[in-house]
Amino acid sequence: MKSFTIILISTFLFTSLVSAQVKISFPPNKVVPSERQIQHQEMEVIGFIHFGLNTFDNREWGTGKENPEIFDPDSLSTRQWAEVAKEGGIKELILTAKHHDGFCLWPSKYTDFSVASSPWKNGNGDVVKALSDACREDSIKFGIYLSPWDMHEPTYGTPAYVTHYENQMRELLSNYGKISEFWFDGAKSSKFAKKSIYNFKAWWTLIRTLQPECNIFSDVGPDARWIGNEQGIAGKTNWSMFTPSREGIGKSHALYQNQGDPFGDKWVPGECDVSIRPGWFYHPSQDTLVKTPQQLVDLYYKSVGRNAVLLINMPPNRKGLISKADIKSITTFHSIIKETFAHNLAKDAVVFGSSKYRKSPRFDGQNIVDGKPQNSFWAAAANDEKPMLVIQLKKFETFDRIELQEPIKYGQRIGAFVVQALINSKWRDIAQGTTIGYKRLFRIHSVTTNELRIRFLSFNNIPALSNFGIFKASIKESNSTAADGNVGN
Repeated sequence: MKSFTIILISTFLFTSLVSAQVKISFPPNKVVPSERQIQHQEMEVIGFIHFGLNTFDNREWGTGKENPEIFDPDSLSTRQWAEVAKEGGIKELILTAKHHDGFCLWPSKYTDFSVASSPWKNGNGDVVKALSDACREDSIKFGIYLSPWDMHEPTYGTPAYVTHYENQMRELLSNYGKISEFWFDGAKSSKFAKKSIYNFKAWWTLIRTLQPECNIFSDVGPDARWIGNEQGIAGKTNWSMFTPSREGIGKSHALYQNQGDPFGDKWVPGECDVSIRPGWFYHPSQDTLVKTPQQLVDLYYKSVGRNAVLLINMPPNRKGLISKADIKSITTFHSIIKETFAHNLAKDAVVFGSSKYRKSPRFDGQNIVDGKPQNSFWAAAANDEKPMLVIQLKKFETFDRIELQEPIKYGQRIGAFVVQALINSKWRDIAQGTTIGYKRLFRIHSVTTNELRIRFLSFNNIPALSNFGIFKASIKESNSTAADGNVGN
């Protein structure tokens, strides 16, 4: 009898242990990101390098008739470009391997209009290789922009050009290591504006074949979409869902690009491109017009802080170096962001949810302050009609920045919410918004409290939150809070 009892107890303990190890599944949305897309968004800030013949003849768009001999940077250092990126918190550099003029920054076998015909390094140079190597050494991801428009190539506008373009794609995708992002735009000659001379679907297939982990950017994705402007600003409402079939590359609708689509059938998050100078290429006359660190910080809040990736262009000068003013601005910008978000004042808070999914500790409210923004999260019960989180701080804290994140691997769910603070025994709205997504940041006027709550007002599935933070902005940010989260603003 004793042995039978021992067997029963052992069986019970084993069954309980197995049951505890079984994870309760959480229902994802119909549209969710790939792991590749999540990693891309987690970079937050990436960089663009516009460099080529335009740098030397003071143009933004060339003609394709330039003399390659003008390309002769005497101090070109891709090592410097990568180091600036690293010091500026930039996780990826995208190079304009070929702009609209058709000049190639690598010795392409398919044209003589390249660095091979320039005096730089006696025609033996390769900017693409130099930068890909420098990025790899500094653990910076490397991307390529290859303009579909080519003003120099005689076959442009004919079916033969599609083959020409694919040949150049193969060179870039096969000979320069891992390509993290391939960047397309829809620019084309006005002569062919109404004629389809590009074959984007075939080009995307080629990328998937040669570089399966590469993110593809264009007006319509498939991995990241243009945000609808070149000012680096995403919409305050910004869904990562999007319906590419509604749009066209080079003929997209700015508002749709900017806000995404709560009913979109694909996951295509926004990427906000902007130049640190008025132009995309270097111009000496713009040396005094470099965006200040505070302006870049403002763009960070309006891009990364609105569920997008920020793409900052840093054009090297005629020596082949990023200028001192640009370096100072980008590195100071990064230091401000690091200082502002270094200490989450809600880190040691006690968090209560109005409910939790299947009453499992896996979905406990405490997960939103555990410092693991994509690995753990709170989720409400399926029948909770008024989901809410209450955050009790250890002591009174004064803050002016708020951060929220969703566990996006399960989709984007929140459509409206409000953050409140308990002030003088009354709940006061201090920030309200629509979408959250990967990250939502608010700049608010200074608030002092020891208790906050988040009320979720609209959602397309069981609401979930993976991270919450409150912060005091660096004094280097600006005297103006540019408060875009305060109620009434």
